[in-house]
Amino acid sequence: ILLVAAAGGIGWIVAGFDAPRLKREIAAAVEQRTGRTLRIEGDLALGFWPNLAVRLGAATLSEPGGAREFARIGGARVAVAVMPLFARRIEVREVAIDGLAATVIKRKDGTLNVADLLGAPAGGDEKVGADGTVPPAAAPANDIAANHVANARFDWRDEQTGSTFSLADLDLSSAPDRFAAGRGGIEALTLAARGQRDADAFTLRIAAPRLDIAPAGARGETLTLAATLAGKERKLAATLTLADVAGDARTLKIGRFALDADAKMNDARAVAQLASPVALDLDKRTVALTQLAGRLDLTHPKLPMKTLALPLAGAASADLARQSASLRIDTKLDDGAIKAKLDIGRFAPLALALGFDLDIDALDLDKYLPPERKGTQDGGGAAGQAPQAKIDLSALKGLDLKGTVSIGRLTAAKLTASDIRARIDARDGRLNVAPLSAKLYDGRLDGALAVDADGNRFAAKQTLAGVRIGPLLKDLADKDMLEGRGDVALDVAARGDTAAALRKSLAGTARVALADGAVKGINIGQKLRELRGMLKGGQDVGVASDATQKTDFSELAASFRIANGVARNDDLTAKSPLLRLAGAGDIDIGNERLDYLLKASVVATSKGQGGGELDSLKGLTVPVRLTGPFARPDWKIELAGLAGEAVKAKVEARKEELKQKAEDKLKDRLRGLLGK
Repeated sequence: ILLVAAAGGIGWIVAGFDAPRLKREIAAAVEQRTGRTLRIEGDLALGFWPNLAVRLGAATLSEPGGAREFARIGGARVAVAVMPLFARRIEVREVAIDGLAATVIKRKDGTLNVADLLGAPAGGDEKVGADGTVPPAAAPANDIAANHVANARFDWRDEQTGSTFSLADLDLSSAPDRFAAGRGGIEALTLAARGQRDADAFTLRIAAPRLDIAPAGARGETLTLAATLAGKERKLAATLTLADVAGDARTLKIGRFALDADAKMNDARAVAQLASPVALDLDKRTVALTQLAGRLDLTHPKLPMKTLALPLAGAASADLARQSASLRIDTKLDDGAIKAKLDIGRFAPLALALGFDLDIDALDLDKYLPPERKGTQDGGGAAGQAPQAKIDLSALKGLDLKGTVSIGRLTAAKLTASDIRARIDARDGRLNVAPLSAKLYDGRLDGALAVDADGNRFAAKQTLAGVRIGPLLKDLADKDMLEGRGDVALDVAARGDTAAALRKSLAGTARVALADGAVKGINIGQKLRELRGMLKGGQDVGVASDATQKTDFSELAASFRIANGVARNDDLTAKSPLLRLAGAGDIDIGNERLDYLLKASVVATSKGQGGGELDSLKGLTVPVRLTGPFARPDWKIELAGLAGEAVKAKVEARKEELKQKAEDKLKDRLRGLLGK
C-alpha cells in the first residue's frame, strides 16, 4: 500500500510539473521584484532521491535594468518537504548551489550594484537613527537559507579607489533545518575559501560543529577560524577559537576567545597569543573582550637579543551599530610601562581610519637596534664604506591614522631627550608630525617634521633654544668641533632613497647663535703668538687639527643658505677678549667636507690674557683657512702677504700713539693757561 501510495504521489507530482511554464514564472517574478533579468539556460528537472527536489541548470542574473551580467550559477538543487505539497505549500528543506559567481561594485558615486537586493537606500549609505545607531535591515518575507554552496566566487571592485578584492573556491555547508521558528543556530557549519586582495593572496576556513541560540538559553561547541595571507615578502597565519558559549537570544558570553598569529615581514617575525572572555549584546550589536591577556614575541636576526618578548594586557570592544571599535593594550619594556590606545571611528570596506594614543615611560632604542656596522668592501658601496640601505616609505601609502605620542625619556641613535610630545597625522602616503616638542641637552626643541612617500621627501622645521651644542653634535653626528650654549633654527628639506642621497639633496636655511663656547681644533691666539716672528717670512703655516686645542669665544652668530647638500655662510662673527673672528665659506654636508675661511683680528686686551705678546699684531687681520673632512680638518694660517700689512699696522699704531701723546700735551698746556 505504501509503495502504491508513493508511486501515485510521484505520478501526481510529475503530471503537474510543467518545466517551461515554471521557468517563465520564476523569471517574471524575479524581474518584477528586482528589475533584473533572470535567464535559466538549463532545463528544470525533478529528483526523488534522497529528497524530492528541483534541479536547475546554468542561469544568469543581470544588473538592474537588464544590463550587464551580475551573477551566474553553474547549477542548483532545491529540496522540499513532500507532505506540504499536498496542501499546495512549499517548504524548502535544503538548497545547494554550485558554481556561483558574482561581482559587487562600489560605483564612483558611492552606491553599490547590490543595493536593490539588500534593501539598502539608493544612495548606498545606511540610515543612522536619532541615537546614532544603524537599524538592522528588515528580514525578507520569505527566508530561504542556503546551506550548501560549492565552487563559488565573489569579486569586489571599488571604482572610487581602484582597489580590488576576490574570493574564490568558496565552499559553505551546514546541516539543514537548524533555523526553526523562535530560535537560531548552526550545526556542522564549514566554510573554505581562497581569495586575492590587490597583490595579496589569502585563504579562510571556518568550522562550527554546533551553536544554538534560543530565548531560553544558548549553548555551543568550539568554533574555529583559520586564515592565511601571503604577499610580497610577507606572510601571516592566524587561528581564532571560540569556546564555552552561554547566554540567551539577547546576550551571549563566550568563556574563552583565543587568537594565535604568526606574521613574517622580510627577516622580521612576530608571534602573538591573546585570550579573553567575550560578552555580546545582540540587541545593541556590541562585542567586548573584557580581559585580554597574552604575549608578543618579536624576532629579527639584527636584534642584539634576537627575540624580544612583550607581555600584553588590556581590553577591546566594538559597536557594530555605530561601526566603531577600540583597543587598549598595556605592556612593559625593561620595567618601563607602555600604554597604547587605538580607536576606529567608523568601519570602511577594506580600509580603516585609525586614531591612537601612545604613552611610554622610558625607552632606550639603542639597546634593541643592531650594532653599528663599520665600513666594508663588499661590493655594495665604495671601498671602506658600508653599502647604503634603501629607505622604503611604501608602508605610508596604506595608512590613515591620527594620534599622539608621549615619551618620558628616550634614547635613540645616542641622542637623549625627555618629555617628548608629538601629534601624528598619516594619510595618502604623507606623514606629518606637528607639533613636536622635547627637552634635550639642557634646552628645548619645538617644531615639525613631514615625510612624503611620493619621491621620498623629508622636511624639518625646528627651533632649539638654550641647547648645549657640544654634546648634541657629539651624540648626533659623532663630531666634536664646537662648544657653547644657545639657539639653533633649521628649515630644511631633502629627498632621496638613501641617507647619503638625502644629505646631498639637502636645501633650506639655518641660523646659529651661541654664547660662552669655543671652536675646537686650534687655538688661534696661541698660534699667532708663536708665529708673530714669522710674518717677515711671508709663508703660510699649516696647523694639524688638535682636539685638545680650542679658540674660545664669548658669543658667536652665523646664518646659512643650503642647496644641494652644501651650506654657504657669509656672515659668521665671533668675539672674545683677545680676538674678533669673521668667517665665510662652504660646509659640504653631502660629502662631509669643509672649505672655510676665518679672519682673526687682534684687539686690545689685558696682559693677563696674553695680549701683551700680540701688541705688534693689534689691528692686523690674519686669515685662517679650514679645509678637509669633518672628522679631521686641516688648519692653515695664511701669512703670505701679511708682512706689509704688519708694517702698515705698526706705522698706524705708532701714528695713533704719537697723536694721543700730542693731544695729552696740548691738554696739559691748556690747563696751565687757564690755571687749572
